Amino acid sequence: MSKYFNVRKCCFFLAVNLSFALASQAQSNFQKIENGVQIKLAKPAGQTEYVNIQFATNRIAHVSARLNNATPVANGIGIILKSSPVAYTQSIADDSITLKSNALTVKASLTNGGLAFYDANNRSITKELSQGREFTPTMFDGDAAYAIKQYFLSDANEAYYGLGQHQQGFINYKGRQVELLQNNTEVAVPFLYSSKNYGILWDNASITKAGDVRQPLELNALKLISDGGEQGWLSNRWALLSKPDSILLAQPQALINFSFLEDQKLLPKAFKLDHAVSTWSGKIGSSISGKHQLVVKFGGYLKIWFNNQLVADTWRKAWNPLTSVFDLQLEAGKTYDFKIEWRPDGGESYLDVKTIIPNKFAQEETFALSSEAGEAISYYLIAGNSADDVIAGYRELSGKATMLPKWAFGLWQSRERYKTQKELLDVVKEYRKRQIPLDNIVQDWSFWKENDWGSQDFDETRFPDATQMIKDVHAMNANFMISVWPKFYEGIPVYKDFYDKGFLYKRNIADQRRDWIGKGYTSSFYDAFNPEARKAFWHLIDEKLYKRGVDAWWLDATEPDVHSNLSIATRKQLITPNYLGSSEKYFNAFPLFNAQGVYEGQRQENPDKRVFILTRSAFTGLQHYGSVTWSGDIGSRWEDMKNQIGAGVNFSLSGLPYWTMDIGGFVVEARYEKPNAANLEEWREQMSRWFQFGVFTPLTRLHGQFPFREIYNVAPENHPAYKSMVYYDQLRYRLMPYIYSLAGKTYQQDYTPMRGLVMDFANDEKVLSINDQYLFGPSLLVNPVTAYQQSNRQVYLPKGQGWFDLYSGQYFAGGQNIKATAPYDKMPVFVKEGSIIPIGPALQYVSEKLAEPITLYVYGGKDAEFTLYEDDGLSYGYEKGAFSQIQIGYSQNTKTLTIKQREGSYPNMLNNRTFNVVFIDAKHKKALDFNQKPTKTINYNGNEVSVKF
Repeated sequence: MSKYFNVRKCCFFLAVNLSFALASQAQSNFQKIENGVQIKLAKPAGQTEYVNIQFATNRIAHVSARLNNATPVANGIGIILKSSPVAYTQSIADDSITLKSNALTVKASLTNGGLAFYDANNRSITKELSQGREFTPTMFDGDAAYAIKQYFLSDANEAYYGLGQHQQGFINYKGRQVELLQNNTEVAVPFLYSSKNYGILWDNASITKAGDVRQPLELNALKLISDGGEQGWLSNRWALLSKPDSILLAQPQALINFSFLEDQKLLPKAFKLDHAVSTWSGKIGSSISGKHQLVVKFGGYLKIWFNNQLVADTWRKAWNPLTSVFDLQLEAGKTYDFKIEWRPDGGESYLDVKTIIPNKFAQEETFALSSEAGEAISYYLIAGNSADDVIAGYRELSGKATMLPKWAFGLWQSRERYKTQKELLDVVKEYRKRQIPLDNIVQDWSFWKENDWGSQDFDETRFPDATQMIKDVHAMNANFMISVWPKFYEGIPVYKDFYDKGFLYKRNIADQRRDWIGKGYTSSFYDAFNPEARKAFWHLIDEKLYKRGVDAWWLDATEPDVHSNLSIATRKQLITPNYLGSSEKYFNAFPLFNAQGVYEGQRQENPDKRVFILTRSAFTGLQHYGSVTWSGDIGSRWEDMKNQIGAGVNFSLSGLPYWTMDIGGFVVEARYEKPNAANLEEWREQMSRWFQFGVFTPLTRLHGQFPFREIYNVAPENHPAYKSMVYYDQLRYRLMPYIYSLAGKTYQQDYTPMRGLVMDFANDEKVLSINDQYLFGPSLLVNPVTAYQQSNRQVYLPKGQGWFDLYSGQYFAGGQNIKATAPYDKMPVFVKEGSIIPIGPALQYVSEKLAEPITLYVYGGKDAEFTLYEDDGLSYGYEKGAFSQIQIGYSQNTKTLTIKQREGSYPNMLNNRTFNVVFIDAKHKKALDFNQKPTKTINYNGNEVSVKF
């Protein structure tokens, strides 16, 4: 026993000494920095990696890692939160260091720098993959950087959202590759939200991939077998559309990569593309079983057959190609019949086919972020208790979403384009004559003389008195927006001024590349990264446009799209160098700086008038500059409409609350330009369905090429399309107290109006990948109809509460799929049990009258609450507290509605008002009837009042 005791005693002291040695060695690997620590790691080839962990707030950790540079990484583009002390504790155990605030714990390995994150209850949030960082040296335009990657472990049932706006129709990005690359209809915002209630703000402005970041492979990564049985290629045939069976060219082909303008030379020259049809046929196979993603970029008409099943039948206008993803299930060792049919449908068109194969080498599920260029890996981990909490953290870093003018939430009418002053004014007059509610009219591009792009001068032969035109719009109680591009034609006076001051990108001029207008003109864009150039750009549009009375700005082509469809390499050359450095490092950030310059310029010029900006691209922090993003020049097919649901929801989950789209799509198929009777009826139904959807988005905006999108131009008054569009327009205005209260909550509480179902029903796994439903505000479940002649659709009602049909008041239990009726004139909308929806009076424009009376539709069965927000709708007084809030609550237990004492005030506030109350529950079914007798009437003077049902 004594000998055994001595051995144990000896081992104990050895262990203690070893522990002290490890702790001493570990402490030499790190040092304290502001709000955190820096860990020093030895790397191969004599390199040193420095990993910095710093609390930005008690629930946000800034993580950065860089090679051979110990300087902590400063805030990146779009991040405006200023550093302040954060209380946290620090402890060391074995080879790790733990930093703990009252909301977030970060545990770091002192040997490899790997991090793990935990919430306040020590539950795992996420972890970096061990050895999950990669740095690859790179250089562009003489500017050295690293291509960087960061891998995170992913739970099996974890879902991912956000990352900007994309057109593939996905909601949940688990297992997908998302490319963050600014392009017309694709918006890059590097913020990720996880269903585990955390977010990652990736601090990098270069082209980025998220999710599965492996490089897509060429089509010939798959086993290809021609129609004749030869392995290694498919059988490619070309013919004329008029004689599709007369093959003019037959050839073996293993690669399909006509992706950019420069690739047009690879296409056959024997005939015009817009008269051609091409097929690739044979068999495909793989040595790996599982989901193979076919990534197809295309313009024109595209059909794909796999295993004798049609898996794609779609179209995109040739000049603005779309990337779509199609899932093919392949079994190892088997081959499958495969065919692609492509009708280019344009003089220039595009087709590129690649594949993402299953990752059979992956040992663990991961989600990664990979960027082309950065000085460091840098990201912010945001912990939260809900999606709203996480998004609030994003806005704490990048800025509040400013209040938009109240009229912005009314109807927007636009067209590509109003060609004369008379055309524009006649549209507003017609809306007013027909008593169709309207707030905003938009002048799209080319209001200038053909050779004068960038001057911001109206062509007086078509717009003889632009100042009076805007006054006339205002006299009809409407507001005026104008399109402003960051583009300048070579040779005009303002071009010379900007060029001489070094404010313009020069490469497109040096290349003498001409645009598509008239005979073609050479042009360039201004460098929005340059603060002096931003001031000059604002001064230009201030003098030429704002002083005429312009109310809102449409900042188009802000990717920037210097010349469409060029390769990414060429696009980089056209916008480098910029004021900050190389275009590779800052490729995605142009739209932020462009909007910032206009916002700050107007606020300085007119400090108390709210700024409104519409922009085609976005980046981290855009919400802070009075900006809304629309989904670009989308197509006008049913599938394009459906894809906007996922586009808008994920954009909103990227932390930017205000999104809209071209209702009806921007560009149409030729069959709609001169439609026969059948095509005309399909167009009218599609417009009706798209408008029903658009009314329940943050902004409602009609825009597109011909056919004209004015409600009265879609169909005659007695047509169901006209009647339905007018009904939903009127409903939108009735809902203004609800909608504007959501806007108030967005500023005051960092709310998000257009809500993916995961935001409110994260515990219901069935909602995680639903891509055709969403909530508008806390109460309205929106279910767009996205197919022709569809009179019903499947709707999933999330579990945890019941649901009421908005129109009839019929009650349905939650947690089930139902077949909802969807007549031509109605879109299925359901109201969450336990809701209060304020409905205002009928309006022709939002400021026509005060919201008096308000009818409160109270949907019982569960407790309910709603806060009615009001302010003057125009000024920035709300930033100084000039607004009012009225909290309204319903107790299911006592069947009591309580309207609490009003909080706050603003000039010309309505002090005394009437609330009519309509009570609905499972036993009291009531329709949405604005003329029905209320259940109760309450005279409210600002003091608390209650009524029982």
